[in-house]
Amino acid sequence: MKSLTSIVFVLALGCAGAVAAEGSKPKAAESPLTFGDVKYFHRWSKDDQHEFTPRFQEDLDRWADMVTIDRYRSVTDGEGLAATANAVLENYKRNHATVVRTDAVPRTTEKPAEYIVVVIFPRPDFIEAVFARFKIVGGVGASAVYSHREYGKKVGEQMSAWLTKNGPSIEKTLMSWTGIPLPDDPKK
Repeated sequence: MKSLTSIVFVLALGCAGAVAAEGSKPKAAESPLTFGDVKYFHRWSKDDQHEFTPRFQEDLDRWADMVTIDRYRSVTDGEGLAATANAVLENYKRNHATVVRTDAVPRTTEKPAEYIVVVIFPRPDFIEAVFARFKIVGGVGASAVYSHREYGKKVGEQMSAWLTKNGPSIEKTLMSWTGIPLPDDPKK
């Protein structure tokens, strides 16, 4: 596997996950989640996908940083989690992602393996870097996805500089995040 710091980024990017207009609006009283030292506020949900952005990034058409939490109800073991991580990776590739890095944290007697996928997406007006962690949370598969966008037509060098400066710390924060929340389950 390649290290984030050893990759020379030739960028032209896109988007990781569309935001659909029919999703539910957050309740004003919902408390934020914290990723790193930043509070992220619920902005949108549909089914088992929940999106959060920092204060002052309410516009889901023009955000810079987002955390997305996905629940995979049918995934209850390490084998299912590996299949899900691979399926997401293949979906990213079908959507023209450039794979920056993939890795796994081996299973132990206490917990199943975990996976990380880091990609960038080419889009005409922005570049998006995506860091996706897959793990079993509360007995079911989940992913915590941190995404960062740089806007403009030719922002490859800008994103490359951002990744060089921030990529390793984002990955470390994501992989050490012990409080990955699964938002309330309306289907219980």
